[in-house]
Amino acid sequence: MISVIIPVFNREETIKRALESVFNQTYKDFEVIIIDDGSTDKTLSLAKEFPVEIITQNNHGVSHARNRGIEKARGEYIALLDSDDEWLPKKLELQIAKQSICCHTEEIWIRDGVRVNQMKKHKKGGGDQFIPSLGLCLISPSSVLLKREVFDEIGMFREDYPVCEDYDLWLKLTSLYEIDFIDTPLIKKYGGHEDQLSRKFFAMDYWRIKSIDWILQNRKLSSQQREACLKVLAKKTRVLLNGYQKHQNMDNFSEIQSIRSTYFS
Repeated sequence: MISVIIPVFNREETIKRALESVFNQTYKDFEVIIIDDGSTDKTLSLAKEFPVEIITQNNHGVSHARNRGIEKARGEYIALLDSDDEWLPKKLELQIAKQSICCHTEEIWIRDGVRVNQMKKHKKGGGDQFIPSLGLCLISPSSVLLKREVFDEIGMFREDYPVCEDYDLWLKLTSLYEIDFIDTPLIKKYGGHEDQLSRKFFAMDYWRIKSIDWILQNRKLSSQQREACLKVLAKKTRVLLNGYQKHQNMDNFSEIQSIRSTYFS
């Protein structure tokens, strides 16, 4: 069985589309767990129109909501779906056939109602994806199917990260496992809306740097992997520190400077 985990906060305009895409799947052995993270609109009443388990809580953020759903899950596999995204009908069927630790898929990007092409830097793949994942997040939560046991090994989403919690988790995953990839678009990923987290945080490399530092401190890396980590870390810390100084935003300056000085003289 697959446990489908959907965190949601004030998404009355999209939750029905997301849920319909789950119940239109050709693969039917699943449960759906919705974690309503303190919605104040009609999200909850719309979700109740479907045969789902609903967990309600005060607003704690997407990582806390996902983690709570994973803890409640009864399936051998976990599928994540953001409440503003949409699955295509054969997603679960094609992924479960892989029987892999982690399988993600190609995706269709839609921004402000218009389909957009992904840039070369967003190219996804399978196998050893650790080094490609250092620069930016290449795995969308809505596209993955993971074995439940993976979370016992790598931990849950970091709840102290307001953004880049997925980047952090995928680095921990890909530093230990190779992953599968289906080179067919099996989700529609929607962007451009005002409450999109990536639009609220401009210095997102702050959290990516912290994640790379964690990897360097806690994983046994090959020489090639370590060299790649240090190369990305050098660039990201330099750019971020220059940006902090330019904009006189010194709140996290000393922390990033300390991380940089740990690895570079």
